[in-house]
Amino acid sequence: MGNGNAHFLDAAEAVGMKFTAVRHEGGAVPAADAYYRVSGKLAAATTTYGAGFSNAITGLAEAVQAQIPVLLVTGDAPAAGRRSWDVDQTAIAAAVGAPTFTVTTEDPTDITRRAIAHALQHRTAVVLAVPYDVATAPAPEEQALPFPSLEPTALPGAHQLTVAASLLSAAKRPLILAGRGAHLAGAGEELQVVADKLGALTCGTVLARGLLPSQDSDLGIAGGFGTEGAAEIMAEADVVLVVGARLTQFTMRFGALIRESAHVLQIDTAEGPTHPRVDSFLQGDARATTEALSRLLPDHPPAGSWRAASARRVAALPRRPLGNGTAPDGRMDPRSVAVALDDILPRDRIVVQDGGHFIGWAPMYWEVAGPHALHMVGTAYQSIGLGLASTVGAAVAAPAATTVLVTGDGGLLMALADLESVVRTVRRGVIVVFNDAAYGAEIHQYASQGV
Repeated sequence: MGNGNAHFLDAAEAVGMKFTAVRHEGGAVPAADAYYRVSGKLAAATTTYGAGFSNAITGLAEAVQAQIPVLLVTGDAPAAGRRSWDVDQTAIAAAVGAPTFTVTTEDPTDITRRAIAHALQHRTAVVLAVPYDVATAPAPEEQALPFPSLEPTALPGAHQLTVAASLLSAAKRPLILAGRGAHLAGAGEELQVVADKLGALTCGTVLARGLLPSQDSDLGIAGGFGTEGAAEIMAEADVVLVVGARLTQFTMRFGALIRESAHVLQIDTAEGPTHPRVDSFLQGDARATTEALSRLLPDHPPAGSWRAASARRVAALPRRPLGNGTAPDGRMDPRSVAVALDDILPRDRIVVQDGGHFIGWAPMYWEVAGPHALHMVGTAYQSIGLGLASTVGAAVAAPAATTVLVTGDGGLLMALADLESVVRTVRRGVIVVFNDAAYGAEIHQYASQGV
């Protein structure tokens, strides 16, 4: 709270909104962001103007890059004109991709409604700015209108769907790759139906791990956190159906995940393909488009399907290395630590994974109940230090679960102010710190180059 949002917070609590305070403004947006990731419901972050707003920019950029709907209610310069300490907050927000809706004395309710609708419709962070001299002005008696319905994403055309279904039906080695977009759309069960009809193998990005109900023919994580044996099988696919995944360089294993001769068919809500490797693109909701495709596929897989032929190979994939207990320098082997923690930590865990060099140990070694139980914060914007504040939002969204923060010594110390926020708000939680006493990523990337 500060001068710019004190009146907003006072009014919000007066009408029954729940306010969870974080210690540092840098944690406001990550907490609201994590609340959405866990619950699927919009949360509002708030800061004062000026330094309060600028402190929130890294979290705002992360929400934009990760396509998380967040509303940042912030104070702003007076509508009558900037003071000597004010900055152009609208321009700063625009620079990281967040639009600003500025409240006026004429129609604050309508402007607020439009800001929320934009955040949800476009899955992005939005700033709702309250000018300093507007905050205390009388509010008009606006009619309470229902919230505008979100426009559904249109399905691909019938011809596009028919061509895609023919392509999938003719595949000899079909692979389905699911991403977070498929999880958000609730497409897991329908994707399983498609996989069963095709006799396809399946895999997912790290944020869609465990999305499909059946794991017997699943190759696990696609990308850098996957196993080498599974990646070798994925590279044999001749048609890859990508649903709700943007195909980042990490998912693509820097170009090595999919063979050059394979045909890549992508379903996404984006306006066009999200990667140059995509050969065919269907714009549409992951679940609705998958259902439409499913109706055009044969009811049973072909004889001698790739799934049947690969069953023994998939079952025989080696487990991840268990580690040696200690590393050559006498410190703990992180692989062994991760294995032990998987047994020790409560099974009802909601894992919040901070950014940093240690980022793979929890996703690779820990069992989670599904995509709803693993959240990687900071990775979209390549930031560290968002974990403590994100833990607050995750715990408020799922108070009955055990919130487990996985962070590094660098990220923890950068955000140490919000350790107090975690202690104050998290009902039951665990903080795991992978401590290599360094910013390890930089050492491993640049020491090898002689820097």
